[in-house]
Formats: sequence, C-alpha cells, structure tokens
Amino acid sequence: MTSQDPPQGRLIAIGDIHGCDKALTTLIDSVKPQPEDTIVILGDFIDRGPNSRRVIEILIEFQSRCRLITLMGNHERMLLKSVDGDPSYWRMWLSNGGVETLESYPGVEEPEELPASHIRFMREAPLYYETDDFLFMHANYLPDYELDQQPEDMLLWASLDILDVQPHQSGKTAIVGHTPQPDGDILDLGFVKCIDTQCHGRGCLTALDVRTNEIWQVDKRGEVL
Repeated sequence: MTSQDPPQGRLIAIGDIHGCDKALTTLIDSVKPQPEDTIVILGDFIDRGPNSRRVIEILIEFQSRCRLITLMGNHERMLLKSVDGDPSYWRMWLSNGGVETLESYPGVEEPEELPASHIRFMREAPLYYETDDFLFMHANYLPDYELDQQPEDMLLWASLDILDVQPHQSGKTAIVGHTPQPDGDILDLGFVKCIDTQCHGRGCLTALDVRTNEIWQVDKRGEVL
C-alpha cells in the first residue's frame, strides 16, 4: 500500500498494542488525532493483553476520526490462518496469546465464531504502507527489495537484528514493531526505528510522529508516562 505524503496533517505510527485497550484509549486521547492526520498501526493489535475485542472495536471506531492505516502483524496472521482451518497455526496462535483473545469474547471458543466484522477488519489489513519518506511494516525488510517484492515472512515474522539490519535501498526511514524493547525506549538506528515497547509486559504503548519525532507513551494501566 503506497501513498504520497499528505499535504497537511501529522504522520503518526503506533506500536504493538497486544490487546491493551486501556493504553490505546489513553494514547488516542493524548495524541488528539485530527481528520487530516494519518495514523499507522504497526500490527499485533491482538493477543496477550486483556481485551483484544475492545481494541478492535476502538480501531474500527477510530477510522471515522482520521486516516487510519492498520497493518497486518504476525498475530493477526496466526488468527486468520486459524479461522481458515490450519491446525498448525491454531496451536501456535493459542500458545502465543490466542487464549487471551478468545477470553475477551464472552461465549466464543473457536476463532471462526468471532464477529464477522472483526475478522473482515483483520483480513483487510495491508502488509505495508509507504510514503515519500517512510516505510511502515510490522517486523522487518530485505534492504535490496521493493516492498511489494518482500517475502511475507520477512514483513511479519523476522526480528530486527541491530548487527545485521541495513538501510533500505529507497533511502527511506523504516518504522517497525515486532521486536520488543522491554525498557520502553524506542530503538532508533536512524534509518530504522522500532517502536514495539512491549505494552503487554512491563513496558508501554508508544506513538511516534515520524516527521517531528514527538513521542507519546502510556502503560498498560492507561497511565501517561
């Protein structure tokens, strides 16, 4: 998914939410999104945290307030593969936070029983987003390939190795999640920035204005840091 940088408005990325609805609510209140803003959710908005159902509801409602780009993460992919009947992904998903997601939907025991609107919302999530100056994806990238040529496993599953990662051939700054930064600090290598600050653990949920480097952070209890 590619777009020219919008002439007005902020361009803000939000890291891995992982079912932390209180953190997301407070973060949105702190960012105060305007209709002209573009907000990019970097994937993994479900699993592990206390209320994935509510997180999806918030994101669906959020679409009316600004331009919202919700990217696919490996956790959304695991859930969707489970919905499609892949038993290997079903086991993997349950052991990586799927149990908590199902528990957030009272009476739901199987992934195919989730609300159709929530499944559709996840299916519609693109693998990446690109503007004139920035690349956004959940996990990682191959430096010598355009985004539409990247393997899905790289975009969704590959952890960021600070010893091996290289600038993308486009010269654009990559904004990613997936690789947890449990101390709550953004990993900033200049050409790539990782903002998965492990909200579901002891860290926080991070929003980053990628042009100005303004940062907002909230812990899983919904407390502004």
